[in-house]
Amino acid sequence: MAAAWRGSGRLLFLVQKHHSCISLPQNLNHFARISLQFSTVVHYQKAMPDQPQTSTDLGLYKPPPTVRGMTELDRAAFSQTVSVPAIRIPTNVLNKLVKSLKKVALQRPGLKRVVDEHKEDGNKDCSNGEHRLLLLDPNSITFTDLFGSEEAEALKAYGVPQEIQRYELKLTYENLKSEEILRAVLPEGQDVTSGFSRVGHIAHMNLRDHQLPYKKLIGQVIIDKNPGITCVVNKTNTIDSTYRNFQMEVLAGESNMVAKVRENGVFYEFDFSRVYWNPRLSTEHERIVALLQRGDTVVDVFAGVGPFAIPAARRGSEVLANDLNPDSFRWLQHNAKLNKVDRKITSFNMDGRDFIRGPVRERLPALMKGSQKIHVVMNLPALALEFLDAFRGLLGPEPDQSLSRQDDNLPQVHCYGFSKEDDAQRDVVERAEASLKISLQGQCSVHLVRNVAPNKEMMCVSFTLPRGVLYGTHTQDRDSSEEPCPKKQKCEDFTD
Repeated sequence: MAAAWRGSGRLLFLVQKHHSCISLPQNLNHFARISLQFSTVVHYQKAMPDQPQTSTDLGLYKPPPTVRGMTELDRAAFSQTVSVPAIRIPTNVLNKLVKSLKKVALQRPGLKRVVDEHKEDGNKDCSNGEHRLLLLDPNSITFTDLFGSEEAEALKAYGVPQEIQRYELKLTYENLKSEEILRAVLPEGQDVTSGFSRVGHIAHMNLRDHQLPYKKLIGQVIIDKNPGITCVVNKTNTIDSTYRNFQMEVLAGESNMVAKVRENGVFYEFDFSRVYWNPRLSTEHERIVALLQRGDTVVDVFAGVGPFAIPAARRGSEVLANDLNPDSFRWLQHNAKLNKVDRKITSFNMDGRDFIRGPVRERLPALMKGSQKIHVVMNLPALALEFLDAFRGLLGPEPDQSLSRQDDNLPQVHCYGFSKEDDAQRDVVERAEASLKISLQGQCSVHLVRNVAPNKEMMCVSFTLPRGVLYGTHTQDRDSSEEPCPKKQKCEDFTD
């Protein structure tokens, strides 16, 4: 049997026959066209009978084909025996050589790299404890001349022959990665997901239609392969526009939805099934909080359970935090006490517009006379840009013109929005302008928060709230030259 083997940038040739003398063919180009993959490993300078072929990399560790289409997890069905290369090492130099050979040693979840020798009948050889076997990665090592110079020098230094043995290794479900398991189970050619958002002990998944028949199995695999995950849920609808929560189905594990989360050094607790929480926004929370100085005031219009409000209060800001969802409001108060900042946060359970036109309007004139900055955070990406109209004419008619306008400390607004437009930055600015009825050109900055989905971005537009918006009537018209181009508003999907 002749075959070509590619590895480490060299083309090697193996001829196996039942004869002691083996000669390589002179016409190498002919054999170079032969491409067979082997999982069997031969002992140095010894010929072996033909062995069943299995491919390396994904092939060697590929679960048995019988698991394809499995919908109820049967862990025992993933067990199999594969041949891997091994090298015999004296125990007195074992530790040193293992370190030198770590780049080519076998690394699989739950598998020991160093094993005892076995007799030909498969039983443990107890007569000789002077040697042990180091299992090698079959994707790196096949035959002796595949050892790199670094490994070869180490073996030579310790007087260990470069002799490769075959070791029959039993692989079980515990030794496979979640992606390998799911790729073997789901139909070939279909997308395989092992990704999820982690919220405390909960793994939150967004399964696609072709994955739904396997949802229970997927959930169990996620629990098995991710320590600390005890509950896996799948979102069954889009986010509700009123309370920003969504329906979910428990795929595996316990039904406890009360999560405990630590983000940027702050602790939060909440019922994940009743409130909105997105772990992908931790960087954005940190970015906004970094803008604050001790003594600043933060007005959080859509506060949720407090991912902006709590760290802002910990930084020394006075916070007005509001959320319409009664559950979010309750957990916001709970988290304020949990982090010992409840005296720094005044919380409200109101509609966003009512909050702006009520408590915010009452406090804003006094805050604007101070020197500390005022930050208004509006994190409801599906609707927040529309809520900007609540600031129009908020403080009534223009105050006495004899008073210096420079003394006014105008609020800084950070408003979030989704966009599916090619120019997402222009889109969110124009929509903000449409709500405010004033131009923001040259007076705002736009930050890309994250890519939510293909062709859908989450953006944050920040600007100083213009005097012309705060003072006047709700129906105040502007000079037509400042009117932004009319833009048809699109209905956004309420996804996280």
